[in-house]
Amino acid sequence: MLDPDLKGIIAATVLPLEDDLGIDTPALRRYLRWLLEEGVHGVAVNVDTGEGPHLTPEERLHVVATAAEVTGGRIPVISGLAPASTRQAAATARDLGAAGASALLVFPSAAFRGTPLPAEIPTAYYRAIGEEGGLPLVLFQLQEALGGVEFEVSVLREIARLPQVVAVKEATFRREAFCETVEALEDVEVSLLTGNDNFIYDSLRLGARGALIGFGTLATRLQVEMWEAHEAGDTDLAAAIGARIQRLADVVFAPPVRNYRVRLKEALRLLGVIPRATIRPPLTPVTAEDSATLRTALVEAGLL
Repeated sequence: MLDPDLKGIIAATVLPLEDDLGIDTPALRRYLRWLLEEGVHGVAVNVDTGEGPHLTPEERLHVVATAAEVTGGRIPVISGLAPASTRQAAATARDLGAAGASALLVFPSAAFRGTPLPAEIPTAYYRAIGEEGGLPLVLFQLQEALGGVEFEVSVLREIARLPQVVAVKEATFRREAFCETVEALEDVEVSLLTGNDNFIYDSLRLGARGALIGFGTLATRLQVEMWEAHEAGDTDLAAAIGARIQRLADVVFAPPVRNYRVRLKEALRLLGVIPRATIRPPLTPVTAEDSATLRTALVEAGLL
């Protein structure tokens, strides 16, 4: 198994589809090879960006196996794990590991919504998944607007202290909340990964060790260069690249934010990385207006 010390730019991948909505496996392989060439430090499959909630269990295993085959152990392959009963989630974790996943990004369950939430409830859920699946876990602090749960700081700390948890993805899209998480995890041995596509470089500056984000699949080489500059202490270069990519990210994640998935696909289609921007319902196809806006943003970013 790869070193679970997750850091750098980890791209949450899109999933190329055929016109009939089936998985375009040859296009997926080409796309993953492109990400490797861009220098990405890891990939996350079966997450929202890749329409994970709209895939069958067999399709999710296929995507993991394909990613593991293409990457060949050079970078971690993180698989999303959707909310389920504890027993089902643990069984799914074992299957994903057998298919080739290096780690799991565990989405928060709707059962965790509402306050107060005793820490032992989510802690038992994550512990069971980690023990039964035998894989490192990434804890997901996700804003409610995207169907997530924002754990209270004390609860977040308890879950993060589990030996199975090696990283926390913070995706509240709020700087104040992100800074609270940074402070809460100061004495916890986990990697903090930003999921905040709306302030990517600022997240590194504020304490993230890397970024596990949907936008990581676009302008990937630039983001890798930004992270490397930040690690080397070249703050001027890192900030300049950060400002350049943030303008494009803001277009991709403009309201309604749920459309970011198809916007990423359309941007990659415009760049010739994937052949089409087909997306599964209930998500909706890209609009002509969004496509034109994306093309302009890609040109302004120097990518097209």
